[in-house]
Amino acid sequence: MKNPKLLLFIFLMASVLTRPVQVPAIGLTNDAEAFIKRDPHKLENPITVNYIKRNLRKSSPKLALTPAWERNLKRKIKQEPMVANYYEAVKANADDILGEPVLTRNMVGRRLLGTSRDMLHRMNVLGITYRIDGDKKYLDKINEELLAVSNFSDWNPSHFLDVAEMATAVALAIDWVGKDLPKSTVTLAKTALVEKAINPSWEGNHGWINGTNNWNQVCNGGMIAASIMIADQDPELAAKTISRSLDGMPHALEEYGPDGVYPEGSTYWGYGTAFSVLTSAMLESAFGTDFGIAEYPAFKASADFRKLSIAPSGWYYNYADCGDRHGTGGDIILAWFGTKTGNPLYIEKEKLLQNPAAMGKLHRVAGAGLIWLAQFEASDKESLPTAWKGDGANPIVIFRDDSDAPDSYYFGGKGGKATISHGNMDAGSFIWELNGVRWVIDPGNQPYNELEITGFDLWGRCQDCERWTLLTKNNYGHSTLTVNEELHVNEGFASLEDFTEGPQPEALFDLTPVFGANLDKAHRKFSRPDEYSLLIEDQLVANENTKMITWQLMTQADVEIVEGGAILRQDGKSVKLENLSHPDWMMSVISLDPAPLELDRQIEGLKRLEIRIPAWTLENGEGTIEVRLTEM
Repeated sequence: MKNPKLLLFIFLMASVLTRPVQVPAIGLTNDAEAFIKRDPHKLENPITVNYIKRNLRKSSPKLALTPAWERNLKRKIKQEPMVANYYEAVKANADDILGEPVLTRNMVGRRLLGTSRDMLHRMNVLGITYRIDGDKKYLDKINEELLAVSNFSDWNPSHFLDVAEMATAVALAIDWVGKDLPKSTVTLAKTALVEKAINPSWEGNHGWINGTNNWNQVCNGGMIAASIMIADQDPELAAKTISRSLDGMPHALEEYGPDGVYPEGSTYWGYGTAFSVLTSAMLESAFGTDFGIAEYPAFKASADFRKLSIAPSGWYYNYADCGDRHGTGGDIILAWFGTKTGNPLYIEKEKLLQNPAAMGKLHRVAGAGLIWLAQFEASDKESLPTAWKGDGANPIVIFRDDSDAPDSYYFGGKGGKATISHGNMDAGSFIWELNGVRWVIDPGNQPYNELEITGFDLWGRCQDCERWTLLTKNNYGHSTLTVNEELHVNEGFASLEDFTEGPQPEALFDLTPVFGANLDKAHRKFSRPDEYSLLIEDQLVANENTKMITWQLMTQADVEIVEGGAILRQDGKSVKLENLSHPDWMMSVISLDPAPLELDRQIEGLKRLEIRIPAWTLENGEGTIEVRLTEM
């Protein structure tokens, strides 16, 4: 056979037919596919044994604290009311801990995480209080807790988050107060860091090392903290562990791109980002550089995402496994971004100045947070946009008023796909607030252990996995479209195709891949036509498989069906839902209180409003569903 074109054709066909079958990332645009599959921007990584010997600070403190930072902190406590007030809250937490029993190895289901987190909180507030106050009672409590956890049989390496948080706690304690502890305690604690944290991190396969979610940030951060503290006795182990983490962390940091969205939602932003900023602070104090973490592309931009994800009501835009409400004690993780940028927008001053007793239990890195809060120097304030897009692995858009007043306008809508970390079948879903009421809700998350102890498979993400039977996880519990009463395609990616800023912003998502073979086209456009309205337009092209299209809205409001739509009433206020495209089609109200499954999250007054459109009513198989929500 001498035809070169034919030979090339046969070769290419053979390579296609014989290559391993892979599930495709359905429906990605070229740009989106390139973005998600891109190689991460690398951190600087000069770490070797010689580098550590030359550059690692020789004496403590060197983990998120230096002698200069400590002098600054003590000065600011005397001079700055906000810093002084937050210190009083930290000290109050430390005083509360003095009366609590020593931590025990208390497993909850498959996790030791609660104990590890308590330890991190205790070492933060006790450690920094001892350094400021000097009272030996805080030191004695630290010693007691360190002896206890260092003598645990292990730190539960099968769920490595538990190890990472415990290692961070122990490392900070040794660094901050080790010179005043009995030498035997420090020796025992350092041995525990090696035997219960670093060595297990090198045993077996750990997906977190190069993973893309919060595990990467927490676990790599914990191993860096532990390694810095044992570098004096085993520089080889420390060097290879720190180097591995600096290579691995970009895989998670890249997820913030291109605009700062954290794919797992605002609560997990608080978790993963807390460890990334703590790691940045630890590296900076220990080596004089964080090797590029703080300046990683889109990382600082995520502070805007965090601020924008807090609605006027105080609720989060709670997609994915996000909690419902923003905390009341002052966002100390967000404060790190204020310190790095000088933008006072990231300093929740009113919360940080409230009565310390009212702050309750602070964040578990509050001690480190106090240090960087003391470094804040205000520069020009940059306002948040009223229309914002965050593209990436789980794209979202937000429309809002230029005001934090509780009765302000707020809308959040999203694309993405179900199989991202902590993802749901919620592409095309949205939430909406007006006049202090959340009229359209996301059902939010559920406690993991309560589901796991029943044997429920919460973490499987295949198309038929048990996760998707829960109302919080499937499309039946979200304000989106459902076709033929079927689940969304788990790997279907809904991309953000267009976005327009201005006083009447618009955003267009391509939901087509979410419906697989059941639709040829599904484009959902959100727009804000005026100050008090939200318009949702769905452009659809059916095919021979399309039977029924269901438009859904989730609400806790009381609903009255009226001609052309419905009236929603809640907290003495009302809005109107207008079915502009199909005014003759009667809406249905499906009560979800109680929810369908015993294991479902039970939400008071929850209901699903539906507009059901038979495919045969679409002219030539094409049509638009147009619905407007507006103030009455």
